[in-house]
Amino acid sequence: MSSQITLRDIQERMAEDVPAGRVDEPTVRRLWWAALDTLQNEILAPIDLTGGLWLASPLPALYEPKLLDRLQGWVWAPDALKNLHTPHVGLLPQSTCGSVLQENPTEVCRYNRLPLRQADGDDPFLLIVTPEIQLALALQGKPGKRNLLMRSDPKTLRDLLAMLDLRLKDENLENAIQLRRTLADLGQLRINENIERAFWPLLSARLAGMVPSLTIQTHSDRSVAGQTDYSNDGELTLLEALTHEVRTPLATIRTLIRSLLRRKDLSELVVSRLKQIDSECTEQIDRFGLIFSAAALERQRPESSQLASTDLGRMLEMLHPVWSKQLERRGLTLHLDITPDLPHVLSDPQRLELMLGGLIDRNTRRLKAGGSLSLELRPAGQRLKLQFLSKAPMSKDADTDFLENHANSELGPVLSWNPVTGSLQLSQAATQRFLASLGGRLTHRRDSGLTVFFPISEAKN
Repeated sequence: MSSQITLRDIQERMAEDVPAGRVDEPTVRRLWWAALDTLQNEILAPIDLTGGLWLASPLPALYEPKLLDRLQGWVWAPDALKNLHTPHVGLLPQSTCGSVLQENPTEVCRYNRLPLRQADGDDPFLLIVTPEIQLALALQGKPGKRNLLMRSDPKTLRDLLAMLDLRLKDENLENAIQLRRTLADLGQLRINENIERAFWPLLSARLAGMVPSLTIQTHSDRSVAGQTDYSNDGELTLLEALTHEVRTPLATIRTLIRSLLRRKDLSELVVSRLKQIDSECTEQIDRFGLIFSAAALERQRPESSQLASTDLGRMLEMLHPVWSKQLERRGLTLHLDITPDLPHVLSDPQRLELMLGGLIDRNTRRLKAGGSLSLELRPAGQRLKLQFLSKAPMSKDADTDFLENHANSELGPVLSWNPVTGSLQLSQAATQRFLASLGGRLTHRRDSGLTVFFPISEAKN
């Protein structure tokens, strides 16, 4: 009977002919996060996706906007999220994706929420079907014998789709019809027999970049640059897990907000509020992305060969409007002063953008409304000097003096916390290490603010 199909049944089908797992819950969850990153960033990102579908439980496993925009989805979610996923709120319409795709293939695809039953369990599951890639991921197994499952063989995928079809017909016949129609629209699927051979090495490489160094060292040597104290591993693992869990739903909410902003029947007030939510989500995604990257850096230092010629002046000009809008919401202003015709620097553009946003936040977190921040980029011999100068409002009071002078409390190897403002940010040491990995050298003086020196690239600009 279709009513007997549970997501746990589907996961058990995936586990057939697979050796039992041998890991605990924290380890298998870490495998799951790494698998999602590998799938989305290493396997699917290089593909020019034109269509496809995905089904997940108990939360949306996808967080990359490119995938959420182009693939039709179904999510079995707990009842606790019901208020978030109702047509009245507008975040997850019950059934609009199929018609949207037919009328306008470039329109953002909204996925459908379905009820998660108690018998389904809470182990995560994800199935993706595109013309080029078809695979399923899941966690399964008893405590202490947990396992990450990845299946891409045609027989297993056919069985999974048949079981999901029965499940959908039992819950909502329209959804079952949508699933069949979407599969038919994909045409002949190209079975990629290399996926499994590629997936596990890519996952292993990602995990290798996250594990701590096992270099034997005495207690007095543990502070040497490039080595990670193994005792911090638990803290770093938890930090990576938390940042991932925060970024994933925020990225999903942001994508749904942007799909709503395409509608023409929204009032100006609603559009304004949605844009504000979008901006807040983006700011926090970047903020926790920086923390995640800093935690990963504690495990393995990147090689200097990753640095490339970067037009820092152009980067600042492009990011200036985004940062200005973020600061305007707090009543602050941002000024940019760049010497013309500056040479490029050696850095990592993608991670540098994250770090610059973190430095903006770091230098404005204690400012009250009416304050300002100036960014000055100047030549300094064989380097470029980027200076952050914050200015408090003229009506400075005793409370402001106290906030500026109050020292942050260190929370492990990565984070610091200001108990007065409640501000959580990278610690001074983690900031210095992160900038060093980007080719930068940080100096901080009370009278001249925060300054970062970047080496000039020898490559021709």
